[in-house]
Amino acid sequence: MHILHDLLAKLKNEFVDSRKGEERGIWFIYTLIAIIIPFTSSKTSNLLRCLKALFGFTVISRKRFYTFMASPKIPWHRLWPCLWRLIPEPLTDGRLIIALDDFINPKTGRKIFGCANIFDHAAKQNQSKYPWAQNIVTIGLLKLVKGRWACLPLNYRFYHLKKSIESMKRNTNGCTVAFQTKLEQASHMITDIAEAFCQTNIITVTDSWFGNNGFWKPPLPMTGS
Repeated sequence: MHILHDLLAKLKNEFVDSRKGEERGIWFIYTLIAIIIPFTSSKTSNLLRCLKALFGFTVISRKRFYTFMASPKIPWHRLWPCLWRLIPEPLTDGRLIIALDDFINPKTGRKIFGCANIFDHAAKQNQSKYPWAQNIVTIGLLKLVKGRWACLPLNYRFYHLKKSIESMKRNTNGCTVAFQTKLEQASHMITDIAEAFCQTNIITVTDSWFGNNGFWKPPLPMTGS
């Protein structure tokens, strides 16, 4: 509990620069606690019920909480590095070892964020080669724990097909969402990690698809700037 208290206090401090930082910081850490405790599933409606029933946040309306959960003003660009720096002893032999891969998350509902008919190169004979799924690029910290390698997720990106983004722009009067390849998404995430651990050598473990020469092209402009 002392570790959790220290962690949540540091995350709450990342909200101090915003106009409603005190309120948003408190809501954020108690929402994390509501996700952790075995009270209910992590659906937004159930989290709000947990905040009201267990923690006494009776003044939060459904509309305000839903707006908070979808707010673009949550300082994720500060929260993620804060979490990374709080990892105890992240290095292995003086180096940070990161695993990089992508995976698909099949869905059945049609109105789910990030879904498209994604090609599944590992599909079996009785499975669809283009399931309706989310495609997620993710990186994680590789670390030996009790003699076995474990992977702690550090960051992720939803991969959107280029045709899906072009369709989104047509349907929303020129949405500014820019297409990024999986290699570009991976490069941005690794660059963020490198900035948080600026004095550390980083090794990235990938499969052969990410490990080809194409992976080194996107980071070059960012590392040279």
